[in-house]
Amino acid sequence: MSKKEEKYNRRRLKTSYVTSLVSITLVLFMMGLFGLIVLHAKKLSDYVKENISISIIMKDDVKEAGIIQLQKTIDASRFVKSTEYITREEAAEELTEELGEDFVEFLGYNPLLPSIDLKLKAEYANQDSIALIEERLLSDKNVKEVFYQRSLVHLINRNIRRIGLVILGFSILLLIITIALINNTIRLLIYSRRFLIKSMQMVGATKWFISRPFIYKGILQGVYSAFIVIILLAAIVYVLQKEIPELVNIQDIDLFASLLAFVIILGIILSWISTYFAVRRYLRVKSDQLYY
Repeated sequence: MSKKEEKYNRRRLKTSYVTSLVSITLVLFMMGLFGLIVLHAKKLSDYVKENISISIIMKDDVKEAGIIQLQKTIDASRFVKSTEYITREEAAEELTEELGEDFVEFLGYNPLLPSIDLKLKAEYANQDSIALIEERLLSDKNVKEVFYQRSLVHLINRNIRRIGLVILGFSILLLIITIALINNTIRLLIYSRRFLIKSMQMVGATKWFISRPFIYKGILQGVYSAFIVIILLAAIVYVLQKEIPELVNIQDIDLFASLLAFVIILGIILSWISTYFAVRRYLRVKSDQLYY
């Protein structure tokens, strides 16, 4: 073999190795990212539910002391996540900002009533629980009306169940695609070295002796890819922790560590299995079939 040919083959091998490494990294990253979404799916669900707002509209003649007393009573209930007392003036300011004009000046008076903005804990943010809470709130003599978007509550709870089923189906599909992609990538890498494999076999090397360096290299590829993915996932979690602390909590170290361990193990196992079967395939190929 000429030096030029040798240089060309070496470059080809290097390109195949880099392509294989990048492909495995991308696939593991997709799996890791999806795992991150699954781990935080409940938090996302709770976050959406706990942001459903229930407005407790007070009667016109209720004094501020009475409203504050009611707020304290509501705060003591087990279903409450948070409450906020909104005065007539604050309600008018919010509405003026939304409308873009001063409706109080136009009408000559403020028609809005004081209210308490109530947010529930996630486990109580369903139609049955809200109906019972509404009934309890309306029994108070100072409460005129309880308002919330019933259709939105129904829609959120229905869609969360559907999303759960979609996530399960997508997880299975992504795992199948992952295995297929890694297998094909490693087979391409092994294909570029098929003549070396056959040469070793022809001089009497055992199947394990031939397979071992390829399998070790495949496992190393899986480890390298996994560590690259870990760095990327850690960066994503760090950014999300800064931007949306309610959804991603860096203190959930056990969950995150489990995900990282899963990525490393998955990278090693998939690379090992794919490399093993790819090498075995070329060990069974006849010499005249290597050119096809």
